[in-house]
Amino acid sequence: MKTISDRIFELIKERGMSQKYFSEKTGIAQSTISDWKKKKTNPVSDKILIISETLGVSPYELLSGAEHVGTRSNESTTYVVDKGTELGSLIEAYQSMGTSDQKRIIGYMQALMDMKK
Repeated sequence: MKTISDRIFELIKERGMSQKYFSEKTGIAQSTISDWKKKKTNPVSDKILIISETLGVSPYELLSGAEHVGTRSNESTTYVVDKGTELGSLIEAYQSMGTSDQKRIIGYMQALMDMKK
């Protein structure tokens, strides 16, 4: 049976991340991440959410190794976006606008989407 740290390293590899990049994104020291690998230990519980967000999986999937496909919970309605990306800059600009400008942007986006149909 795989440990949580085994799943973390698999996901890091699948996502093409380096351990250094993963460390920078999560704020977890590289030495701590190395200890997970060398000593076969697992991260502390307060790091599970940031690890899940960084790797793009649910905490359930990270902890269990199984993708949650049940019907009892709702689909996630939250996106985690890095502010340093183009999309992050776009969201930040949008949030700084007034309501009327935001509505205009939404209108432009809808018109573009309609044109592609």
